[in-house]
Amino acid sequence: MAIIDVVKYQAQEDEFVWQFPSEDLRIGTQVVVNPSQYAFFIKGGIVYDEFTSGTHTVKTDNIPLLNKLINIPFGGNSPFQAQVWYVNLLAKLDNKWGTTNPIMLEDPKYGIIIPIRAFGQYGFKVANPRIFLETLVGNLPSYSASKIQDYFKGKIIQLLTTQISKKLALEKISILEINIYLEELSDFCHTNINTEFRKFGLEIVNFYFLSINVPQDDPSVVKLKEAKDLAAKVNITGRDLYQMDRSFDVLEKAADNSNGAVGNLMGAGIGLGAGLNLGSQMGNVTSNMNTSSNNNQPPPPPPPTLYHAVINGQQNGPFSIEQITQLINEQKINKQSLLWKAGLDGWKIGADFAELSPLFNQIPPPLPPPII
Repeated sequence: MAIIDVVKYQAQEDEFVWQFPSEDLRIGTQVVVNPSQYAFFIKGGIVYDEFTSGTHTVKTDNIPLLNKLINIPFGGNSPFQAQVWYVNLLAKLDNKWGTTNPIMLEDPKYGIIIPIRAFGQYGFKVANPRIFLETLVGNLPSYSASKIQDYFKGKIIQLLTTQISKKLALEKISILEINIYLEELSDFCHTNINTEFRKFGLEIVNFYFLSINVPQDDPSVVKLKEAKDLAAKVNITGRDLYQMDRSFDVLEKAADNSNGAVGNLMGAGIGLGAGLNLGSQMGNVTSNMNTSSNNNQPPPPPPPTLYHAVINGQQNGPFSIEQITQLINEQKINKQSLLWKAGLDGWKIGADFAELSPLFNQIPPPLPPPII
């Protein structure tokens, strides 16, 4: 086999490590290292020297360990076997990444778990050739960019899930707003993912999110949008006005569901008891407005208690205390009737309501005599 006089490598864009295909060297062999390359002189798996860009002549002067590496019976032209490995330092910028399956993220504002897909691009280069050669390449004769991508694909997706969740939690960003923060999210993930690449002698030179896709028809996304709309409505109208609006809705439905004598009574309830309740809520809002201008005003009284009752096997209400009194006098409810008010876990009989006991104990006046 011919003795090699010149060792050089024309770097390929997608190839990051290449072994010169011959081990037959001699003292005086020239090793040519182009810009953006790094070379290693290896014998028996041991690195004896490293070469940066330039032309290097193999001799005992610049590789002192050669005296121990080989016997030199033929003077300056002594042949020997050793390997020359090249590492490409050029950056590979057009590497695509994407989530094969949706990743599950919890929205930090509303606590709803949403499936998302993310896509982007990143670039990398070899920052520490020796660590890269020893940790990833081993004894492979070459190592391409596709091998690096395959190795780190799962690691990138794993790190992305953690980093996106961390960024959203730190900044209190809703998943529905995530695409506004793609640039900030790219920088955040770049910094943290780069730490993992450096362990293998690599460096991330850029990292971008191209898009983060949220499935609009997914039930969890629909639920998240409803939660956001509700929060916006409360924030715009104020909690007191929102509760009053909800009370109108409840009373309107109750009036629509009423029937018969109870329906008439319900109508009265809407006019009287519910009106009192809504009046109280309006009073609360007005009082709050007044309080903002005069902090010495006393707080508004609590809203009146409203009751629901089971009459003739059907749920009816809400009733004010005045309406409950009227129902008792008309003997439509009694101590054994089932009643409920806000704050209770379930229905209770009338006798269990301390505030209603005096009403049940009252004896109604006798009926007036018939008119003759």
